[in-house]
Amino acid sequence: MSYTSTTKNIFPGLLAGLLMTGAVATAQTPQPAQTAARVQPVWWFGQSAAANFNNFRGTTQVLNGSVKAPTAFHEGNGVKPYFSLLTEYRPNKVWGGMLNLAFDNRGGKFDGVMAPCNCPADLSTNLSYIAIEPSVRVAPFASAFYLFAGPTLGVNLSRSFTYNQEKQPERRGDWSELRKTVLGAQAGAGIDIPLSKASSLTQATLSPFASFQTDLGQSPRKIESWSLYTIRAGVALKFGTSRKSTPVTALTETSASPTLPNKDVAFSVRAPKVLPLNRKVKETFPLRNSVFFDKGSSVIPARYVQLSSGQAARFKEEQLQESQPQNLSTGRSARQLAVYHNILNILGDRLRSNPQSTIALSGASDNNPAEGKQMAEAVRQYLVSMYGIDGARITTEGRSKPAIPSEQPGATKELDLLKEGDRRVDIVSTSPELLLQVGGVASPFLRPVQIVALQADPLDSHVIFTTLGATETLKSWAVAITDEQGMVQNYGPYIKDQASVSGKTILGNSTQGNYKILMTGQTKDGYTIKKESSVSLSKMETPQQEGLRYSILFDFDKSKSIDSYEKFLADIVTPLIADNSTVIIHGHTDIIGEEAYNNTLSGERAKGAQQLLQRALNSTGKKGVRFETYGFGEDAGMAPFENNYPEERFYNRTVIIDIVPNK
Repeated sequence: MSYTSTTKNIFPGLLAGLLMTGAVATAQTPQPAQTAARVQPVWWFGQSAAANFNNFRGTTQVLNGSVKAPTAFHEGNGVKPYFSLLTEYRPNKVWGGMLNLAFDNRGGKFDGVMAPCNCPADLSTNLSYIAIEPSVRVAPFASAFYLFAGPTLGVNLSRSFTYNQEKQPERRGDWSELRKTVLGAQAGAGIDIPLSKASSLTQATLSPFASFQTDLGQSPRKIESWSLYTIRAGVALKFGTSRKSTPVTALTETSASPTLPNKDVAFSVRAPKVLPLNRKVKETFPLRNSVFFDKGSSVIPARYVQLSSGQAARFKEEQLQESQPQNLSTGRSARQLAVYHNILNILGDRLRSNPQSTIALSGASDNNPAEGKQMAEAVRQYLVSMYGIDGARITTEGRSKPAIPSEQPGATKELDLLKEGDRRVDIVSTSPELLLQVGGVASPFLRPVQIVALQADPLDSHVIFTTLGATETLKSWAVAITDEQGMVQNYGPYIKDQASVSGKTILGNSTQGNYKILMTGQTKDGYTIKKESSVSLSKMETPQQEGLRYSILFDFDKSKSIDSYEKFLADIVTPLIADNSTVIIHGHTDIIGEEAYNNTLSGERAKGAQQLLQRALNSTGKKGVRFETYGFGEDAGMAPFENNYPEERFYNRTVIIDIVPNK
């Protein structure tokens, strides 16, 4: 491919790349709050460097009064440097202005010709200007991506040429009849990539850009018809000084306190552009290796599915992947609990299919070892009598407390709930066909069950409100959501930094809508803080995606055990994360313990999972993966399970990983 044909395709390719990058940046940027601790700079200063891909057209033969080529030159090209000092004015997120004062080299080499003597001839030039380039700057999506266009004025700086003809001495000189100034026009695009924290006083951005300088007015000489156009690609480094936020935040005195509080909060909104109302999900559902017993009883509770010997003979674990529980209204995760409550049948089917495997049943009654032994024997008897498992493959023991108890020494609060969790039979095995090999052979959890389900109202269809600093500064906060008709929906009050509302709930019967968001917070000093934002929502009516879900379970008050899942996350989960997909990680806890502590604990668990996944992704070279990580603590509105039974509370001690394909 020739150089000229290549350069003709450079600008469309660069512009397409910047458009795609800008679209990703827009999609990845949460819906902006209209307030912040600092306002982005209005004035930016910096410098840029670029390559000029110059292209010549027309006819050139008379070089100056003493040099005339025997054969005319027509087309040519060259790559020359461009440097500028720049200033940008950005009074708002969409419109602004740019000014570049530049060294602009438009030199190059003409395509060779053949002189009448059958001698090859070449002509090159080092044509350069001091350029003044004012432009209008437009960020059409109010994001990092921007377009610019404007006139250009070039003042000639150098005008030399070099003419070579075979069998003739080299001729050097300056062009005659050269215009001292040339007027032109340009248009281009760029994207601002932040290099500094949003809270920093000095802001810096690195801005790749591409532009096209037309040949309109770009005739360097007063004679002949030589014209040139240029495709420019480069990068700019820009600096600006941010300002304290102007009074978009309203502080209203509601008490006799004589001074305003000096603390503030930062409010932001993450809203999906399109709400997936449901999604087909392949879930890898972990099996907790415990059967929980009612207080004072060594009989297997009725909520655990127990089959007759004839039914057990026909039972296969795979049936649980397709079957639906009869009553889905008894809890937000009835399907998963229906799987877990078949744990005895799953265990029986696996023991039957793997005759070399063995298990140990450890019963803890929270009373005495003898009662714990009776509980373990009840589970053993079911497996032996209904599934025909050789009793020698199952050992039992009784304890007062399980090996990993929920009730810790010194615990004084919520003892009844802790004791319920300790009244159980734990299933222990070293047979790999029964286990999920997460932390090696010491992994306590049974091999998970695969479930295919239609997930309604997935988390990425929720609008997430974040009021950073609310826990320390505010007694409570709430949001008012106003549609275009003036109808208001109120949510709250909230006391944590983060809250979530289903996008489906906000839209109601509408398919799309634009909403103004007003956050109102009551400070601990008796003042009112108000912050504003806006979102646009629309529904995706039919399931068009297939997602994946994985869960990690934790023992009571354990977050550091996330490291034991590193091999599982690296070897099993990471390979299923595609380029440009979204990974939503949300941590949860049960209702035992202090709410603030549980919120922190769930966040630590979720962040730990994200760090392990990012480390694994970096080693694979996958790109464009976006993480959204949340810690919801014991929030009942976001909890994956209820908290009525001990198994529900155990399953709420979890980090859930949703892999959403690129939309």
